[in-house]
Amino acid sequence: MTENWNPVVVEEKIAVISNRIANSVTTCSNAYRDFMKADLEYDRAYAKAYLDHDGPQTEKKYAAELATYDERSARDVADVAYRYADRLARALEAELRAMQSIGASIRMQYGVAGRGEGA
Repeated sequence: MTENWNPVVVEEKIAVISNRIANSVTTCSNAYRDFMKADLEYDRAYAKAYLDHDGPQTEKKYAAELATYDERSARDVADVAYRYADRLARALEAELRAMQSIGASIRMQYGVAGRGEGA
């Protein structure tokens, strides 16, 4: 598909990308908050399971790992969601920079259009 590039189209695309970046701040913040909450829940559950295990010291760590599978899994899912949101935000910033570069090139082309003709 061929785009009809002109300054108006570029500025509209920049506005859309800028709005997506602004919205991504909330998305990233919420995802990070969810990760931190899940991480805290895992740490608490792990510590409780570790201290509650009746057995030799060498077993406590493994018993706690087994007992906190669900919390660790929830933490990992939250971590993946946060990292995805963060990568998407970075990709949008790169897309914005690319669109700004295209805009600069188009403005330059429009600036020299018609010069040197009919001399």
